[in-house]
Amino acid sequence: MAWLQGMLLAGLDLLDEGVSLFDENLTLLAWNRLFIDLLGFPEEMVKVGTPFEDFIRYNAQHGEYGEGDIASMVAGRMAVARSRQTSRAERTQANGRVLLVRGEPLPNGGLITLYADITRQHSEERALRQQYVMLEQSVGRRAAELEAANAQLIDANAVNTQITAALKRSEERLRLITDTIPALIAYFDKKEIYRYTNKGYSDWFGRKTEHIEDRHIEAALGSKFYAAVHSYVLTALGGQQVTYEYSMDKEDGSVVFARSTLVPELSPDGEVQGCFVLSFDITEQKRTQAALVQAQKMEAVGQLSGGIAHDFNNMLTVVIGNLAELRVRLEENPALIEFLDPAMQAAERGVELIKRLLTFSRQQPLEPAPVQIGGLVLGMMKLLRRSLPENIAIDTQLPDDPLYAMADPHQLESAILNLTLNARDAMPEGGHLRIDARAVEINAKDALSLELDKGEYVQINMADTGLGMDESVQLRVFEPFFTTKKFGSGSGLGLSMVYGFVKQSGGAVKITSAPGHGTIVSLFLPRADEASLPTGRLNFRGLAGGREKLLVLLVEDDPDVRRVVRLQLTGLGYPVLEAASGDEAADMLNAVPEIGLLLSDVVMPGSLNGRALAKFARTSRPQVRVVLMSGYTDEAHNAPTLDELPPVPLLKKPFTQAQLSALLDEVTLCHSQAT
Repeated sequence: MAWLQGMLLAGLDLLDEGVSLFDENLTLLAWNRLFIDLLGFPEEMVKVGTPFEDFIRYNAQHGEYGEGDIASMVAGRMAVARSRQTSRAERTQANGRVLLVRGEPLPNGGLITLYADITRQHSEERALRQQYVMLEQSVGRRAAELEAANAQLIDANAVNTQITAALKRSEERLRLITDTIPALIAYFDKKEIYRYTNKGYSDWFGRKTEHIEDRHIEAALGSKFYAAVHSYVLTALGGQQVTYEYSMDKEDGSVVFARSTLVPELSPDGEVQGCFVLSFDITEQKRTQAALVQAQKMEAVGQLSGGIAHDFNNMLTVVIGNLAELRVRLEENPALIEFLDPAMQAAERGVELIKRLLTFSRQQPLEPAPVQIGGLVLGMMKLLRRSLPENIAIDTQLPDDPLYAMADPHQLESAILNLTLNARDAMPEGGHLRIDARAVEINAKDALSLELDKGEYVQINMADTGLGMDESVQLRVFEPFFTTKKFGSGSGLGLSMVYGFVKQSGGAVKITSAPGHGTIVSLFLPRADEASLPTGRLNFRGLAGGREKLLVLLVEDDPDVRRVVRLQLTGLGYPVLEAASGDEAADMLNAVPEIGLLLSDVVMPGSLNGRALAKFARTSRPQVRVVLMSGYTDEAHNAPTLDELPPVPLLKKPFTQAQLSALLDEVTLCHSQAT
């Protein structure tokens, strides 16, 4: 998934914090440019696979952790990292820069660390405290001047008027300054009574200044907020500066996040008089972090799904092959065949289930072509209407002019049908489903949020008036086997299949939903034109006859799968040689000139996988027909590729003897015509 990795790294470089991502072995997986700039690591050091310990030792050797035994400092920090606990610390570098370093464990055992330059924040806090000190000093000097003038003035009322005006001017000046600062600023005394709030602080909580000042924290902002921050308030009133983060539900249903620092105000004798509050809105930062973690989780689940699917395809190949052979041998015994047919049907349903897993993990081979969206949707309307009860209406809003998207038409039809069935289940009391499509131009900002390249796309919207989903469900809705339906009502793979297909097609999926307000699922697919037809693919569509009795070299590392395929080949009249690895097969190709057809698995142990073996055969024995078989196709297993060589047909596991026979007939015929 090189393009996805590139997109992820490009996205990380847009963050305003340094980011480093380590796997479960604490070796570097990903980073952004700010990580290097903030910590000053050499360029050649920052690469995939660099151990976490190397970075710690580099910092220790350059005085980042102060003076002391370097080995002890490295050991202590490695122990913290290995504990997979959340960590948080401020570090002042030799150049005076202050970094906030936060480590968060990931579900897959890895570690993500964020580095924020908070030098400016510290400076602002110091400046704020200095402003308060200067203000107090100014007020004190002014009060002294007024007191001195009081002795010389006869009219006490005039003195009071001047004092009041001076204090008012000072307060107005202070409020003007703090309202201009892009931060949330407040002050409460030792009785937890607010004495001052700036405009940003009041606006954040949706209150007016007069509804907060001169009121207790709980009375001003509510019991829920007070319960969340009470322990930090007590710590600060005890004389200790404290920094913390909290979330708050807004009236519109959204959730916002803030980071606050409470700075105690001390009297000359050391008694705490109150606390200054300095807060910053970190909502966007939190959303970016959540999106990164979610992307990592979905990628890990996809890899796991692909591996499981591969293993199950091998198992199903054995099951289906043996059931098919048993059925042939028991044709004269209908009573036993009655037991075999349900087993075969169950195995075939397992094949469909595995296909959906492969689609989610983006390992199912696609056949993209320009698809006329309006024609495809209208062609499905009869099927879609039959899939919905009478109490659900369905209509379309499609462009008058032909609109083409680059996608696999069969997978797109399956995705639309899955989304229709999901909409049906979300409207048990009836409702309305609308399908619309249009061309859209995705700009750089929207492309970042959708994890796309900017450019032209086709947007297909499936909007229902059903129950809707809350935010927690939306975060998990694309995970395989996750479902909100009752047990037995669904596999939880429908939306997973849609997600994998669209992502593999170079597109994106967006869900807009809220409880009680329905759901809109938007598919974004690359736009195409009618002329961009695919070329250069083999045509295997039912050519028949012409099979030669070639000597077949069967290469498969799983002995059970190899036995089933051998029986299928011998049943078709082919003589068979067997090899358990690519290296063994290469030796046999060199030693046995009579071999006429190579049938090899893709994923195998040793130095030669199936594709490398195919390349070897095409180079050393160009007259040998080559067919590959695999439970899944994954880019990691495709190297080396067959560049500048004829394309190799792929037989997807599990397969029947009839499917194997048809493909070998076509390969033999195509090869004969080509020569």
